Amino acid sequence: MNRLPVPTDEELRQTLSATMMPHDLDQALPLIHEINELKKEKNAVILGHNYMTPDVYHGVSDYVGDSLGLARLSAETEADIILFNGVHFMAETAKVLNPQRKVLIADLEAGCSLAESITRKDVQELKKKFPGVPVVTYVNCSAEVKAETDICCTSANALNVIESLPDDTIIFLPDAYLAKNMQKQTSKRLIAWEKGKCMVHELYSGDDVRDMRRQFPDLVVISHPECDTDVTEASDFAGSTSQMEDFIRNSEQQNIMLLTECSMGDNLRHKFPDRHFISTCHTCPHMKKITLSKVRDALLKEQFEIHLSDEIIEKARKSVERMIAIG
Repeated sequence: MNRLPVPTDEELRQTLSATMMPHDLDQALPLIHEINELKKEKNAVILGHNYMTPDVYHGVSDYVGDSLGLARLSAETEADIILFNGVHFMAETAKVLNPQRKVLIADLEAGCSLAESITRKDVQELKKKFPGVPVVTYVNCSAEVKAETDICCTSANALNVIESLPDDTIIFLPDAYLAKNMQKQTSKRLIAWEKGKCMVHELYSGDDVRDMRRQFPDLVVISHPECDTDVTEASDFAGSTSQMEDFIRNSEQQNIMLLTECSMGDNLRHKFPDRHFISTCHTCPHMKKITLSKVRDALLKEQFEIHLSDEIIEKARKSVERMIAIG
């Protein structure tokens, strides 16, 4: 994937005017300029998840995408500093793949309800309870949990990872809803972690879909597999954020309902100006901790560096590299 060009002021105004008031845009532009200059000065690269707000996503990100795509890119960069604009487990993944580079996050408290639902000890206990059963862990978890994992996966490649294993039974952690969605697509038995749910995606229901279809009969509904099965089964397509974008690109439908974090729709409006995005908007409070001012401060002071032990990095890297190899 090619590095995104630095946008001009005119391009930024055109892109961001759909989601920002003129006064807010006037305040954002100087920060965007300062951040882009700091990147050059410090040989830094900024990775932006699809759930970042449009000013962060379009204004300062060198690469954008889902967690799988950004994990790949973090492994390929030659930058001295990686600033991951996402949540904590994503920055940890970048550190696992780049132990010799400085990896930063703009706010150390940008966490994740899924990652916080399970600990390394929890995985160790499950492995004792089901000896010999391989562990597949959704990448939305801490590096310590990844260290107890045979292979990681993302929502984009979860089924491929499951099917790549010869075993009939698999421990699948920590997202209970992703496990339910995958169970419907595989004949293998998945042992799930029922405590793990995304605080954003669990808010959606099948009734949301049915209510909106009554108002918009030609609606195309796209959901994330972190939603419960009553949502994904009522949808026309369920997939990762990058798969959502690909689906829209290959579809001719004009009215699109996205059941995922709210900024996804904001960022896609610019890419698909001819489409009408309809959303029951839920935001992730952790993703929204990442702001332009915090991004600037993180680069300027080189603060909030991710630190992991050599043991965790060595063990976690194996599971992440296996995930990337599956693609």
